[in-house]
Amino acid sequence: MGKQDGRDRVVSDDDVDDTGATVLHADLDAFFASVELLDRPDLRGRPVIVGHEWGRGVVTAATYEARAFGVNSAMPMALALRRCPQAVVLRPHYDRYQHYSRIFFELCHELTPVVESVGIDEGFLDVAGAAKAVGSPKLAAARLRERMRAETGLVVSVGAAATKFVAKLASGRAKPDGLLVVPPAGTIAFLHPQPISALWGVGAKTEERLRTRGYATVGDVAAASMPALRRAVGEAAATKLHELAWGIDPRRVIPGHDEKSIGHEVTFDHDIADPVALRRELLRLSDDVAVRLRRAGVSARTVALKLRYADFTTVTRSRTLATPSDLAKVLHEETVALLAGLEPLAAPVRLIGVRGEQLVRDGGQSTLWEEAPGWREAEGVMDAARERFGRAAVRPASLIGLEAKERPKLTQRD
Repeated sequence: MGKQDGRDRVVSDDDVDDTGATVLHADLDAFFASVELLDRPDLRGRPVIVGHEWGRGVVTAATYEARAFGVNSAMPMALALRRCPQAVVLRPHYDRYQHYSRIFFELCHELTPVVESVGIDEGFLDVAGAAKAVGSPKLAAARLRERMRAETGLVVSVGAAATKFVAKLASGRAKPDGLLVVPPAGTIAFLHPQPISALWGVGAKTEERLRTRGYATVGDVAAASMPALRRAVGEAAATKLHELAWGIDPRRVIPGHDEKSIGHEVTFDHDIADPVALRRELLRLSDDVAVRLRRAGVSARTVALKLRYADFTTVTRSRTLATPSDLAKVLHEETVALLAGLEPLAAPVRLIGVRGEQLVRDGGQSTLWEEAPGWREAEGVMDAARERFGRAAVRPASLIGLEAKERPKLTQRD
């Protein structure tokens, strides 16, 4: 979720020339919050925050009405509610987000096979070869927006340009609920007035370095001498930023782009030192990660454990499996072993996470754990039940009966 609140929204005129603007960046508006509002239409038009209100909860998502008060993702919930005390807080439901994400990408693939996912709610499409089937880039974008709204009630903003960088920047400017086409001939005129923070790779520290040297806009960076830019940000970054400032981005849309890792983390309401409680959370997290691995059709070669102690010291440990796996039983056993290697714990734990890394496409790989009769079949049955009845319908037995207040906040995945 970005910081846009819609005040700088720009959309294209009906007669815009979209020739050559064949790269689309499609982004679902305020995705998590919008999904929650499907069940709460009475809250439309009001400031709504998605997240957990208790303890150390942080903002998972916010509607544009809440963003107007300065509420943004990853902000502590306490701060968000101080900025917008009239906001309604809704708890997140990740299974619903996955469901609507699948529909979104299915609709993208109906337009073109050249689709690159860059997150649960956004992706790039190359429609250069789809003109006969779907028409011009503007028509393709309009069709995607119309289909998504008609089939789900969710809104997609789209940017169309000659490059990925400009298309993504355009979709951000079009929010909420807009379509912005940047013709190739208009790329420089569109780019140069933008703030330097619009350039990919310019974070807070880089922005500060550039601003102290007098660079405020993308146009300033484009006009800068390379020696001056190198002194400010270094050789590699200077070259990259200068090219982007002139609309040069040779990257192509990569169909079927895979996630490099899949993980979940929880931040506890209160620091936890009890190994039994930590192992129980590892089971919950391992189950969540395994479900997502199977849905993505991948298995993890490496399993990683992340701990953040009460003093914010963070440690990670990982282990490469003999055979890649997508089973919760395997992930849980490995992370428990990694946790045991850190005991006795240096301090109570604030955050714990599980991640599957070095992902490989599924080949139905088996592991020693699967020598237990029917284990893969059992997790498959659970997947089917969750798909039909919801994520909470089936849980590991040791998690049944936990009170909702004991359940920690689920943070967004990377």
